[in-house]
Amino acid sequence: MNDVVLRTVDLGKMYHIGGERDAYRTLRDTIGQAAKRPLERIRHPGAATHASADLWALRNIDLEVRHGEALGIIGRNGAGKSTLLKVLSHITEPTEGRAEIRGRVASLLEVGTGFHQELTGRENIYLNGAILGMTRAEIRSRFDEIVEFSEIGRFLDTPVKRYSSGMYVRLAFAVAAHLDPDVLLIDEVLSVGDMAFQQKCLMSMREVGAQGRTVLFVSHNMAAVRSLCTRAILLDGGRIAASGTPDQMVARYSRAAGTSTLRREWSRLNGPGDEHFRLLRIEIKQNGGALEGQADSSCRLDVCIRFYVERPSRKLQVGFELLTLDRLSLFQSFHTDFDPRNPTQPGEYEVRCELPPMLLNAGAYIISPLAALHNTQWIVRHDPEAEVRLPVNLAHTGSGMWYSAREGALAPSLEWDIKTTADGAGRSDLEPATRP
Repeated sequence: MNDVVLRTVDLGKMYHIGGERDAYRTLRDTIGQAAKRPLERIRHPGAATHASADLWALRNIDLEVRHGEALGIIGRNGAGKSTLLKVLSHITEPTEGRAEIRGRVASLLEVGTGFHQELTGRENIYLNGAILGMTRAEIRSRFDEIVEFSEIGRFLDTPVKRYSSGMYVRLAFAVAAHLDPDVLLIDEVLSVGDMAFQQKCLMSMREVGAQGRTVLFVSHNMAAVRSLCTRAILLDGGRIAASGTPDQMVARYSRAAGTSTLRREWSRLNGPGDEHFRLLRIEIKQNGGALEGQADSSCRLDVCIRFYVERPSRKLQVGFELLTLDRLSLFQSFHTDFDPRNPTQPGEYEVRCELPPMLLNAGAYIISPLAALHNTQWIVRHDPEAEVRLPVNLAHTGSGMWYSAREGALAPSLEWDIKTTADGAGRSDLEPATRP
């Protein structure tokens, strides 16, 4: 029995970048423009001629996804992840090739996709169900579950154009997950929701997969990809660069992003984040100065994060997560752990966190910046293009008993105490340890 529910064959999508887009032109306009071009080339030989360029957002995508499979799609920004889902959702027509899907397809690609702005939440539930081919009776049987999951029952009869982005996502995901689609397409839109709702959605997607339905999941949250998906593909430049287990693809993606980037910078226009937090710089320093090459594990390291605040919030939390190269999370830390102060005026700010000496082991680490509104939403999280890579040389032992690198992701030198439990004042049965 053929259990392939989604297949693409030589799928490609091309966009035209630049070039003139004229409105209606008469024959006179066309002849006049043609006569001008030779003169323009003579007057301005190096000038651009408004020629358009072709950009292949997707090229030669051959993919098969089987019934009940959860496929993670990862890659850099601009790799073609969202374009692929739009083609599969029939939002965008492919330029070449074809895509075949068996069964109902529900998609959650952007905030508001598939909703009619003038209709209420209640009406949009029935509209989406009708688009999926469900009868009114089928929709009514799942209606209460959808409303309960979305947690926006009070606003059900309000036009969705008045919903916040978080309310939009709550209702959209509840509809997509509960109207029994055979294939569920999820883009990074879940990052809009608050932290508790994100976890609720991930649990729901696991249940969808357990019920035998197929999930395609695009995300920069590598931990979610590894825990949710059974297989992953890595897109690069609009092509499938590799396919394998989520662990293999995440490791390959991390290696491709570089292994010794100690500083990253952005402008206020293109930095990761939003109006509450816009990342401008993340940098690793050693003993207060610039770090070149490998860090020394016996020295103090500083994680410095500079950011811009346009709309101050008392809920803002800025921090980082320390991970191994295979993205095992070691710990998270936020600037509000001991000092709850936050910016009260728009402007640039910088936070600094000290990594104590004699903590890190030999090898390389990922420092991933984090920003959130407490108990509301993530702003920056698990974005590989915002991370720095920290190579470390083991330069501390704390004891002559160590001949080589220690086992484990960390190598802390901790304080210990040893004493005799025998009776007798002033007695000591201890002597200094020596190497065997």
